[in-house]
Amino acid sequence: MTPLDFHILLSLAGGPLYGYAIAEAVDRDSEGAFTPRAGSLYRVIARLETAGLVDETTHKGDAAAHPGRERRYYELTRAGRAALATEAARLKATAAIARRRLGLIEGRS
Repeated sequence: MTPLDFHILLSLAGGPLYGYAIAEAVDRDSEGAFTPRAGSLYRVIARLETAGLVDETTHKGDAAAHPGRERRYYELTRAGRAALATEAARLKATAAIARRRLGLIEGRS
């Protein structure tokens, strides 16, 4: 899983979002490390859909923000939530290894 894949799935963990809101969440959560443009964002979302990790969904409540095309909302599938949890656990374990090797564990200098 690429870091951008992870951040897109992470952005959807709180519920369905539309494309621009996903991009904003990725930018915010990655502290600016990832600022996906529309073309690359939708290519990744399409790949995540094909992999069964994300589905397009209907969203009720939000009035159209602008005239023209309706917003397309995306949500995590069960498989997407499981993949996100697995990747988060992998990253946590990797960070623990890095802390040990760098001597950053409490009580060590």
